[in-house]
Amino acid sequence: MRRPVKKRAVIDPDVKYSDVLVAKFINKIMRDGKQSIARKIVYTALELSEKQTKKPALEVFKKAMDNVSPAVELRSKRVGGANYQVPVEVRPERRIALAIRWIVDSARSQKGKPMAEKLAGEFVNAFNNTGGAIKKRQDVQRMAEANKAFAHFSW
Repeated sequence: MRRPVKKRAVIDPDVKYSDVLVAKFINKIMRDGKQSIARKIVYTALELSEKQTKKPALEVFKKAMDNVSPAVELRSKRVGGANYQVPVEVRPERRIALAIRWIVDSARSQKGKPMAEKLAGEFVNAFNNTGGAIKKRQDVQRMAEANKAFAHFSW
């Protein structure tokens, strides 16, 4: 029997932009409970991306998140002793979580610059449909496309 669905914690909007998505992003950047440092990194990155694109920071952030969000992903399904990678449509909450994770991972994997600069670069790249997070989304969608033959196994 499946375990019961856990009640999700309600996240308050962030201080500066009054946006829940920015608050989630700050929480993902945070390490060892140091939220003030994470907040400073994210706000600095948003300001830098605003300067680079000459568009409002929140607009750049939302567009970057939309561009990185995947439509389909692969899930393993066991059928008759064989494991198949089945393409499945992504739920909206998971879509946001994956986009945040990919942007943060892509920024963290870069070397030699402060985190705020790396994050700003990743926002601008995602805004322009380039960069590591976009590459990750394209790889996932390419794999899903390749395994479309197994879509009839979906739940």
